Amino acid sequence: MTATAWFVFFLVLQVVHFAGTWKLYQKAGRKAWEALIPVYNAVILMKIVNRPWWWVVLLFIPIINLIMFPVVWVETARSFGRNSTTDTWLTILSLGLYLYYINYALDVSHIPERSTKPATATGEWVSSILFAIVAATLVHTYIMQPYVIPTSSLEKSLLVGDFLFVSKFHYGARTPMTAVAAPMVHDTIPGLKIKSYLNKPQLPYFRFPALQHIRRNDIVVFNWPTDTVRYFGDRRIPGVHKPIDKKSNYVKRCVGIPGDSLRIRNGYVYINGQRLQLPDRAKTQYSYLVKTKGGELSRSYMYERFGVTDPFYQVGNNTYRFTALTEESASRLEKNQNVVSVERRIASEGLPDPRIFPNTRDKKWSTDNFGPIYIPKKGKTVTLNSESLSFYRRIIEEYEHHTLEEKGGHILIDGQQTNAYTFQQDYFWMMGDNRHNSEDSRYWGYVPEDHIVGKPVFIWMSWDNQGGGVRWERVFTTVGGSGEPVSYLKYVLIVVAGWIIFSFIRKKRKK
Repeated sequence: MTATAWFVFFLVLQVVHFAGTWKLYQKAGRKAWEALIPVYNAVILMKIVNRPWWWVVLLFIPIINLIMFPVVWVETARSFGRNSTTDTWLTILSLGLYLYYINYALDVSHIPERSTKPATATGEWVSSILFAIVAATLVHTYIMQPYVIPTSSLEKSLLVGDFLFVSKFHYGARTPMTAVAAPMVHDTIPGLKIKSYLNKPQLPYFRFPALQHIRRNDIVVFNWPTDTVRYFGDRRIPGVHKPIDKKSNYVKRCVGIPGDSLRIRNGYVYINGQRLQLPDRAKTQYSYLVKTKGGELSRSYMYERFGVTDPFYQVGNNTYRFTALTEESASRLEKNQNVVSVERRIASEGLPDPRIFPNTRDKKWSTDNFGPIYIPKKGKTVTLNSESLSFYRRIIEEYEHHTLEEKGGHILIDGQQTNAYTFQQDYFWMMGDNRHNSEDSRYWGYVPEDHIVGKPVFIWMSWDNQGGGVRWERVFTTVGGSGEPVSYLKYVLIVVAGWIIFSFIRKKRKK
């Protein structure tokens, strides 16, 4: 829905609210017209139901308002004496339309000093759960979101089994675009294995001001732009159209920012003609072919001698394929007296590969030899022709929602012939440090600004799936920074222990 459509929808809601409550406003000693004025009517309603004014704010926060609307409907009914269990269920199941019955058909009186404390233990429990969900959803949506690393695309910077806190406010918290969805889950409700949202209606894209812009080499969480797959446990159902904020969350390193010219040569990234210098914590990995003089290489041997934990397998007599080896480890391995050669596998260009962006058969690029390409910047205008159009087609049609046609050798956007296009938002180029084991921008292209989720800032837990234990050295470490990661676990434990002791002493003094 467009902003105009939402404005009209909002006005319709005000009329619906007025029609169902204006008599109740009068019985509460207010004027009928006060039920019609947007926002003001909500403030007055909070006074009528004896609830704090800041509840009004919660009514306008997407997803949170899905919880708050039924609460306010029930509170309104109870403020006029309709507080039985039957009244509560009728109010909720009718989506608040039961208030019309109270408003027109019943002779009710307002209870101005109504107690808002739940009358039963069950009511107290339900109330606590509801507002715990509200608070958690606010934090999850606008401040910090937990995330787990599912794949090895960012080894060694982030490991499979790392549990992260992803900051929403560093790059500016994005308000939900999917208006109707279950709180604190993504695209599937756990256990039930059903879709957690409705595709419509959709809210316009909006992002709060950012603390910082995305910089080169930042590790970023984003919605996978070309996601059309739903996951039900181990089952994958392709061909599903997802809203932006319900697409799968990916985490990669941003190697190109808006306005950059990017090229990949023999696996190395070049930005504006200069080779990209990665931070010291980034450990870029490639595939290697290792030949030995004889004798089998064992995983325990490779770990003890070279610290190599990456997967490898035998492909022939005395020949091994390493799928993720750093250049440093490869150099150490090459010096071993039992090793004949260590060869980095490079995917050369020359043959068309439709898997590689821009996913056409006229480019002879590969994952290791790619480009050059321009990374679009908001407000920048580019020339459109038969060669350049393949790079920007998805941007124009999918990300910026225009119609695009080619007729008689001419390009038409929204029915108008043109040979240029001006970008409406910024775009980014994301890649994994594990170069040959990462599904990233080399395959599906640019990441739009409105797909950005947040910045990983903290590893609060790390579980070794293969070793079956906690990686204590990674618990409570920062994602960014230079040098070896330092665990702050002991300091966290000291603070927690201090708080427990303080709370115990304070309670004892009160007694």
